[in-house]
Order: sequence, then structure tokens, then C-alpha cells
Amino acid sequence: MIGELYEEALRGRAAVEIEHADGRRRPLPLRDWLALRGGDTGLLDRCAGATLDVGSGPGRLTVALGRRGIPVLGIDVAPRAVALTIAAGGPALCRDVFGRVPGTGRWRTVLLADGNIGIGGDPAALLRRVLALLGPGGRVLMEVDPPGAGSRTEPLRLRSGGAVGEWFPWAHVSADGAAALAAACAATVTELWEEAGRWFAALHP
Repeated sequence: MIGELYEEALRGRAAVEIEHADGRRRPLPLRDWLALRGGDTGLLDRCAGATLDVGSGPGRLTVALGRRGIPVLGIDVAPRAVALTIAAGGPALCRDVFGRVPGTGRWRTVLLADGNIGIGGDPAALLRRVLALLGPGGRVLMEVDPPGAGSRTEPLRLRSGGAVGEWFPWAHVSADGAAALAAACAATVTELWEEAGRWFAALHP
């Protein structure tokens, strides 16, 4: 049901909300994923060489990198998201980052934008995985929560009218928690920056 509701939102057929365990709800930020927004420029500028966009969604960053002439591939578990990326001119595959990923051990940059360090609810497991995808001299660029927000994992689910998805774990990593996460994965934060109210970290193994 998680995938179905996300797919419906991408098709513009449903207004989907994210629901927290305490009952709070907020709209799925679909507009943020459909077009470039504040903070994206600095992230794109730091992408060097072949770039893997993990959890690429509808592909705004994948497409933008391709237009800059940077070799790029977006991967996402939602078929509709992949279809939208391809329709917009970006290369994308329907893949799970923990499954088989083309170019393993050769990527120069791996992107975890839009809080995608939260995928799976275990940021250390995800970071170790994407570090293993890098080639020599490669780095991970990830979006994090603002300083002071705290790092945590919480259950979330999607809701649209009477349709409710299954609970799934999602992690949050704050800017001031990025260094500890990196150290736990034998990596180092080499840059931390803020742009348009969004926070990002660059990590090298």
C-alpha cells in the first residue's frame, strides 16, 4: 500500500499525507520533488563525475545533472517515479539501493537528497551500502536535518482519504549528528553547508 499511494500521488490522482505515530499529518511534499528548488544548485554544483541519485523520485536532480553533461543514473523503487524521470529525459532504473546496482564500486558521487539518508530506517546500514558503491576518490552527498533537530528513527505511513498504507521506518540525521554517523561507517564529513534553509553534508570514505 505504501507504493500504491505514492504511485497515485505521482499520477496526480490523490492527495497523499504522511502520518506520524502520534497522529500528526503533513502533506507528501510532491511539489518539492517535481522541480528544482532552493538549495539544489549547491548540491548539483558539488556533483563530480559519474553520479548515482539514490531514491531519485520523479528525477529533478537526475535530469538536471544530465543537462549539465554529467553522467548520471537515478534509481527508485517506484515504477511511476522512474517513468517520469525517463519521460523528462533522465536515465533511471527501478532498483532498490540494497539490491543489484549498476556501476558498483565505480561511482564518483552518490546523492542522498531530500532526506533519503532515512531510507530503511537504519542510516548506518544505508551509508555503508552507498559507500561501497563509490569508486576511488568518490564521495557521498547527503541532505540532513538542521542542527539541533536530533537524529532518530520513527514509524511513518502514507494516508489518502480512507486508504492507509503500512507503517515503515524512516530515519532522521541532523547536521550535528552527521560526523558521528560518518565515523561509525569509517567515513569522514569533509564539508557541511546550508543553502535556502536546507542542510547538506559531504562524506568521504
